Amino acid sequence: MPRATNAPASHKRKKRILKKARGFSGSRSKLFRQATEAVDRAMVMATEHRKTKKRDFRSLWIARISAACRMNDMTYSRFIQGLTTAKVGLNRKMLSEIAIHDPDAFTSIVEQAKAALA
Repeated sequence: MPRATNAPASHKRKKRILKKARGFSGSRSKLFRQATEAVDRAMVMATEHRKTKKRDFRSLWIARISAACRMNDMTYSRFIQGLTTAKVGLNRKMLSEIAIHDPDAFTSIVEQAKAALA
């Protein structure tokens, strides 16, 4: 009886990996073993960097809010404490957008925080 290699399935598997490795340079996109290693690493990094992106954006929003607070004679930590005391339910993303696009509204929010702390 002849040897069965399951060629269609293994060919499909190789094509799937090589398709994912299409943009890589050199043998990483041509040879199956290198492509497998490169694709596995890329998948791990993609997952990791999705998490990192969230942290990076949060730190960006905090930096923007901090700069806007200092223009209104207040520190970031005291501002957040005042918002918590005043029960203002705005997240940092929205606060940073307000600070950039509507400084007058942000000033009124800072006044609310100051009043809650006093």
